[in-house]
Amino acid sequence: MIRLPGEISSDLCDLQQKMTRRDLLRVGGSGVLGLTLGSLFQMQAKAKSNHGSGGAGFGRAKSVIMVYLQGGPSHLDLWDPKENVPDNVRSSFSPISTRIPGTKFTEILPKLAKVNDKMTMLRAMSYTPNGLFNHTAAIYQMMTGYTTDKVSPSGQLEPPSPKDFPNFGSNIIRLKPPTEPMLPFVMLPRPLQESNVVGKAGTAGFLGKAFDPYNLYPAGDDMDMSKMNRIKTDDLEMRPEVFAARLKRRARLRDAINDAMPEIDKAVEKFNLNEYYTRALNLIISGRARNAFDLEQEPEAIRNLYGRNTFGQSCLLARRLVEAGTRVVEVIWPKVANSDNHSWDVHVGLTNRMKNQSGPMLDGGLSGLITDLDQRGMLDETLVVAVGEFGRSPQRGVSTSGNGNSDDGRDHWPYCYTACIAGGGIKRGYVHGKSDKTGSAPLEDPVHPSELLATIYHSVGIDPETIVYNHLNQPRELVKARPVSALFA
Repeated sequence: MIRLPGEISSDLCDLQQKMTRRDLLRVGGSGVLGLTLGSLFQMQAKAKSNHGSGGAGFGRAKSVIMVYLQGGPSHLDLWDPKENVPDNVRSSFSPISTRIPGTKFTEILPKLAKVNDKMTMLRAMSYTPNGLFNHTAAIYQMMTGYTTDKVSPSGQLEPPSPKDFPNFGSNIIRLKPPTEPMLPFVMLPRPLQESNVVGKAGTAGFLGKAFDPYNLYPAGDDMDMSKMNRIKTDDLEMRPEVFAARLKRRARLRDAINDAMPEIDKAVEKFNLNEYYTRALNLIISGRARNAFDLEQEPEAIRNLYGRNTFGQSCLLARRLVEAGTRVVEVIWPKVANSDNHSWDVHVGLTNRMKNQSGPMLDGGLSGLITDLDQRGMLDETLVVAVGEFGRSPQRGVSTSGNGNSDDGRDHWPYCYTACIAGGGIKRGYVHGKSDKTGSAPLEDPVHPSELLATIYHSVGIDPETIVYNHLNQPRELVKARPVSALFA
């Protein structure tokens, strides 16, 4: 029986209970967040990166920022406009020239048109749907590289489950844990969601909760453009009385383990409990994470560069997080799919919503992120990916997914759409692939979402075919695809 010197406290082990493995893992934690940090660091230490892939761009990226344009943005109305096409295909927005000769965007992306020489455009993202016409199932494929067995006729999925395939960010931080005392994986400013299915494909699934993202979801509805000014990170705070009392008691718990139960020391020696305790504690007390979340430290000019709205400030926060040592940040478009106003799900009201709402926010936030990273010398080691789960139908007013669409609306279209990727060894000023004259299908070099994920893994130095074991201890590749080597410089 382990007895602890000093005062009795509710956060100590019950003296009438035996020490459990969970109690041991708690030694590595501090506060609410620390309860998972200890196991996080412990499990990460057991994972080894597979360095057998190699090739151009392998391991160039130290961090990844996924700008997830949930809802399915219209490629024809953003960055793949078509001319000399029927009226019900042609965008209502005028095409404009960009820094890449012969490549045009529409007039609602003037800022991105000035920085696309720093990125690669994937003009032929494509897949054939298999129950993936609606958002939830398509998001699952984009974030995990796998399709799910249970898809309703409408494309809806069950809520998140421990049996799910992991989000790609969870796989990355398991195989490539950060080297700084920093949150490994952060998702903001809202969860992946369609209708009542919340968080699907946004967890570590069968890897376990130790590899879940840290979720930063500020209070306020989706139309609250100032919510990032009210970020709360109470679980990263260390109150003086907690530091003075609880942590000292937990230090004595470690001492008691070492002194009174050497057999447990031997049993857990390979887990390096002292190391995990120190790393978890350092994250809390260093202030590194809390400082990264403080947008007030940024000059007004930089905050304005990104745009003073939820999306723009989320992109700025993503830059601050990777600068502080976070490995993966996922910025989820701040308006849920299957909704109106700022959503990309433009079944109706496309012209107004894209020109006056979503378009300017994307233009300012993404261009600001790429510009800021490049000016700070961070872009070469930061992979930025901007993509949605699909594009929109070439013809306005037609139904492709069972949804109703007005004459000023486009339905879901997975057969051909556009993604942007920059940094992390990716070519600058390059256009990969080509869509046909109406943006309906690829003409050259199609890229499947799983190949895009494989490219992300490759960029951070992980072989995409690395084997992980699911909840049934069955071997599974991270993703069943190879990276697109032509994207790398």
